Amino acid sequence: MSRRMLIAGNWKMNKTPSETRAFIEELKPLVAGAEAEVLCCVPAIDIIPAVEAAAGSNIVIGAENMYYEEKGAYTGEIAPDMLVDAGVKYVILGHSERREYFGETNEMINKKALKAFEHGLTPIICCGETLTQREQGITLDWIRQQIKIAFQNITAEQAATAVMAYEPIWAIGTGKVATTEQAQEVCGAIRALIAEIYDQATADAIRIQYGGSVAPKNAAELFAQPDIDGGLVGGASLKPDFAKVVFYQ
Repeated sequence: MSRRMLIAGNWKMNKTPSETRAFIEELKPLVAGAEAEVLCCVPAIDIIPAVEAAAGSNIVIGAENMYYEEKGAYTGEIAPDMLVDAGVKYVILGHSERREYFGETNEMINKKALKAFEHGLTPIICCGETLTQREQGITLDWIRQQIKIAFQNITAEQAATAVMAYEPIWAIGTGKVATTEQAQEVCGAIRALIAEIYDQATADAIRIQYGGSVAPKNAAELFAQPDIDGGLVGGASLKPDFAKVVFYQ
C-alpha cells in the first residue's frame, strides 16, 4: 500500500517562542507544496506560537513528550488534552534522551501511547540501540522488546495509524549515520514484528521513520528504502535547510 512520507523535526530543547514564530514564518514558503507531510515537534512553551504561525500552511505541529495522566499533582508535566486544545496532532514518545536522562521505561511509554490514542493524538514511538548493543549483536532483540511492550493493549486499528521512529542512539547528533542497509534492515524488522503482533495489513499501514543525523545529503538514499517512510530529524530541522530534507528527491 502507499504510505505518505512523514518528515518530522524534533527541535529538542531549542528556540524561544519568538524564535519559533520567526522560524516557522521563514519555513512556510520553503516547504509549501511538499508531497511529504511536514511536522515540527517543538518544546512545550513553543507549541502555541508554532501553531499560530503555521496556521493556513502545510506545516503540522507536534509535541516532544506528554504524561499519561489526565490532570493532577504532576508538576512540570503536560497532559494530553492540553496538547489537543493547543492544536497538536502528533507527540514523540520514548525518545532515547527521555529514556536515558529521565528514566522512562518501556512500560511508561506504553501508558503514554495508550493515552495518546485515547485523545486522538498520533504517537511517534521511538526505539533504538546503543553502540554497545549493536556490537553485542542484540540490536533486533532489544528493539523487539521495546516495541512489544510499547504496543501492549493497543488495537490493530490504533497501531495502523501510529508512527515508529528507529533511531540508533550512536547516530543521534554524532554525525554518524547508520548505513542505508543497516537502517533498512532494522526498519524492515520492525515492520515484520508489527505483522507478527497484529497482521500484514497493519504492518503495511504503519509508518516507520529513520532518525539519527538525517541531513539533506543523505535523506534521498535513506527515504528510498522500502520500509523507511520518512525521518525524525534533529539538528537539521532547526535551520531553513530542513526544507531540503522535505524535498529530498
